Amino acid sequence: MSDEQSTHSAPTRAYVVHPDIKGSASGREGGDRLPEHRLAEAVALAAALPGLYVVGADVVRLPKVAPGKLFGSGKVEELAELFKAEEIGLVLIDGPVTPVQQRNLEKAWGVKLLDRTGLILEIFADRARTREGVLQVELAALSYQRTRLVRAWTHLERQRGGLGFVGGPGETQIEADRRAIDEAVTRIRRQLAKVVKTRELHRAARRKVPYPIVALVGYTNAGKSTLFNRMTGAEVLAKDMLFATLDPTMRGVTLPSGREVILSDTVGFISDLPTQLVAAFRATLEEVLEADLILHVRDISHPETEAQKADVEGILAELGVREEVPMLEVWNKIDQLSQEPREVVEVLAARTPDVFVASALTGEGLGPLLAAVSERLSEERTVRDLVLPFEDGRRRAWLHEQNVVESEAPGEDGWHVTVLWTARQRARYDAL
Repeated sequence: MSDEQSTHSAPTRAYVVHPDIKGSASGREGGDRLPEHRLAEAVALAAALPGLYVVGADVVRLPKVAPGKLFGSGKVEELAELFKAEEIGLVLIDGPVTPVQQRNLEKAWGVKLLDRTGLILEIFADRARTREGVLQVELAALSYQRTRLVRAWTHLERQRGGLGFVGGPGETQIEADRRAIDEAVTRIRRQLAKVVKTRELHRAARRKVPYPIVALVGYTNAGKSTLFNRMTGAEVLAKDMLFATLDPTMRGVTLPSGREVILSDTVGFISDLPTQLVAAFRATLEEVLEADLILHVRDISHPETEAQKADVEGILAELGVREEVPMLEVWNKIDQLSQEPREVVEVLAARTPDVFVASALTGEGLGPLLAAVSERLSEERTVRDLVLPFEDGRRRAWLHEQNVVESEAPGEDGWHVTVLWTARQRARYDAL
């Protein structure tokens, strides 16, 4: 322990375990990720949580899942001895753990246990800064907590004592807890509705400017925030740490061409992000849905950069990002490659459309990238007045989905709509 650590409360000693279950698919695209790389990512996740000191980490290969304790009894005992010897206070399981498994393992090992979802939630709670971010974390945490109330059974019954009623007081308490959580969820959803309404007003105001929005997306720790800082001069938290950014940060930027854009930095994506987290953070990621151009920032030096790309594309599809939104790939961290692999990457990038090699850290390669951004956004927007028959709901809905409607009013012959759109959008409208 360092002198700095000793002056504060001692960090919790943690151990990371990645269960490698035989025959299970790893990663969104199924089985193409090495367990050692997944373990390294889990350790990086743990390192992103303050107050933890990761003592060790290991891949535990399992022929099958033991329903009650995840691991077989021999492995449970072996790990119990290790955790006792290392004075471990927290075990992080890189994968899903059922409430029953969690309760049994905590009892067998005498430690607190977090599964992957629980750990990510803890990090989100620590990182969220804006009002919306905090509310989204609370909502996701309550959803997760509600599914794990079974853990309360034994200790509640022990505390309160059984009175012989069917179900026992433990069940009554669980129902009360569930009701309290449901009430909290309702309250937070109401608060979120107000926050989202405010954001919608801000977006509507931006559309009238209108500056195009360029959204940075990518796997967590790919270097988005470093690129954001390099392009804007902003001091957004940029650390070699997973989930360093959890709230969208937006800044106006004047490109070298003189073109003004709004740049949006977003939360990093990650493999196997639990469904309830994707849903809870959908509003936070809505800036991506509004984007005129997406920059997909990739850590090209990472051994699983292709699998990470697949994860990002999968989540973008889940979010409903429109296919017509242009996307450029930024192969970041080129400075971390040695000469030979770097040359291979540069040749490959040169042969691939819409791909740019860069280093957000050194600024290398940003000139061609910014020029390409200007070029993609060079489409002029023109105003046009349309008259839509009242029964033509499909075209009217499409115009609203594209966020091109400036004004709209009913007339004798249908909807009178004024739009501000690009030639590309006009062509798509005419083809409907």
